Amino acid sequence: MILPAFICTLLFSYTPMFGLYMAFINYQPGGSFASSFFGGEFVGLQWFKYFFDSGDFWIILRNTLAQSLLSLAFGFPAPIILAIAINEVRSGAFKRFVQTVSYLPHFISWVIAANIIISVLSSQGLVNKVLMLLHVTDKPIAFFQHGPYFWWIIALSNMWKDMGFNAIMYLAAIASINPELYEAARVDGASRIRQMLHVTLPALRPTIVILLILAVGGVLNAGFDQQYLMQNDLVLKYSDVIDTYTYRYGLQNGMFSYGAAVGLFKSLVAFILVLMVNRLAKKVNDQALF
Repeated sequence: MILPAFICTLLFSYTPMFGLYMAFINYQPGGSFASSFFGGEFVGLQWFKYFFDSGDFWIILRNTLAQSLLSLAFGFPAPIILAIAINEVRSGAFKRFVQTVSYLPHFISWVIAANIIISVLSSQGLVNKVLMLLHVTDKPIAFFQHGPYFWWIIALSNMWKDMGFNAIMYLAAIASINPELYEAARVDGASRIRQMLHVTLPALRPTIVILLILAVGGVLNAGFDQQYLMQNDLVLKYSDVIDTYTYRYGLQNGMFSYGAAVGLFKSLVAFILVLMVNRLAKKVNDQALF
């Protein structure tokens, strides 16, 4: 039964890894792929040095880390809070309604979601109208003309889009909690808040630790679709991240080896972060991914 999944993983996740060799050669398309790929001049770490010495490195790294860390700060606790809140709802119909509404943004493509966000944050959009109605501001705020605003827009957009779907895992973990633990807590006089703090959250800790390790490992995966669709020339110095930078230089400018080197750098950093956070979690809570 796992053979199809194994074959797909092998074909789409491991077989393409031989292409990492491109990061160490001067690849120039021409003729057959084999002759261009294996016959390319070996340049070692030249493309990595070129990336580190370029003036773009620190800007790209700053934008990637800022957007990823803000998304982690908002997006990681949000599904936990949502799952606990949904679990506390006693009306089955209302609970199903909230679950369905919170899941929907995840299934909307970023093409549609980006247009919704741009419309809502435009000068005549809903957010500016509300802010002016509440006298928070006297004139519309040009959200997409100020670079630092872009980081917060991406973080809140990621939270809105994935919060409901990510809550599924926590709801599944909550469903596996022994009801007798809640009954014992109620007998001891624990309030609903006390039950959440001393029964629900401790039971969620293994799931939280594992998902946190994976989230930290992907801290350089700030995204591509949302940045590419919502960025403009006015905020490019704040919106350009590793993925959009790799796409622009690797594909649009035809610097395939350079793009491969930048992508490999991101993957190596992510791998090191996973190992570090996994070891730290094992020492602190004796719970880890591996």
